[in-house]
Amino acid sequence: MSDTVTLALAGDTMLGRGVAEQLVRDGPYTTFAPEVRAVAAEADLFVLNLECCISERGSPWPDPGKPFFFRAPPTAVDALGSLGVDCVTLANNHALDYGEEALLDTRDHLAEAGIEAVGAGADIAEARAAAILEAGGVRVGVIGVTDHPEDFAAAPGRPGVAHADLRDGVPAWLAEQIRELRKITSVVLVTPHWGPNMVGEPVRHVRAAAPMLLEAGATLVAGHSAHVFQAVAGPVLYDLGDFVDDYAIHPLLRNDLGLLFLVTADRHGPTRLEAVPLALDYRHTRLVGEEHEWITDRFIGACRAAGTVAVKEGGRLVVEWPR
Repeated sequence: MSDTVTLALAGDTMLGRGVAEQLVRDGPYTTFAPEVRAVAAEADLFVLNLECCISERGSPWPDPGKPFFFRAPPTAVDALGSLGVDCVTLANNHALDYGEEALLDTRDHLAEAGIEAVGAGADIAEARAAAILEAGGVRVGVIGVTDHPEDFAAAPGRPGVAHADLRDGVPAWLAEQIRELRKITSVVLVTPHWGPNMVGEPVRHVRAAAPMLLEAGATLVAGHSAHVFQAVAGPVLYDLGDFVDDYAIHPLLRNDLGLLFLVTADRHGPTRLEAVPLALDYRHTRLVGEEHEWITDRFIGACRAAGTVAVKEGGRLVVEWPR
């Protein structure tokens, strides 16, 4: 029996709008290139941020200031299944894009496909509940939270997301949940949707919250929201970046270039990270080609600034944590 587990981790996975049109037209196995699926298959477990609902029902959230609404068709679960996704976090600012019934449909579709969901649910208890995954005898606890928007927050008897205002630190309920989960699992992954979009480095409240999550008992923190990958600092992956979408491209931050992370961890924390460079074409994700150097320079430089050594090995970007 192994005492380590390898997790595939991916960031914002948006299967609505143009991606949804392609899913319906071309089928669910065209969204991710076979080579991307092969990399994902190297992991024991796969966790990502699902930044849309999966439903054919609902109406846009009634906020006149909300610019984007993401809803995927039921076949989106087949696209996730083609990657071997085991768990998604729904704790983000798009879980309720089409209201409560679409959120509940999302959980139903995922459950029917055998995919766990954290971070949003039918009430506050379900939204905050952790998932416990297992591979090779290693138990992995997963907690998903988001620091925005507050009006999506679940409440007793009301569907919504697990909202944690991390701008004021880590709330007591979240710290306690992490501590309790640490008692019954070998690895605790906390995956927060935190901070603003399109920033190349973590903002102040994100940097402040990360060590608090570790102090509570998280062995690995993997964030998202910025739409671009950020630094690794100790057992904290500040932002996983985007994984698939139809978004406009930022000319400097290049949100069309990303990473798929493979993190091996034991009960003490992560031991090795391999980041595989990706190209996010319009509605399709593949392994990167000529842009590899840009991703390499950006990732190694960001990690260096955070005090982490990242090196290139055989086309992948590697971080090792000494014991």
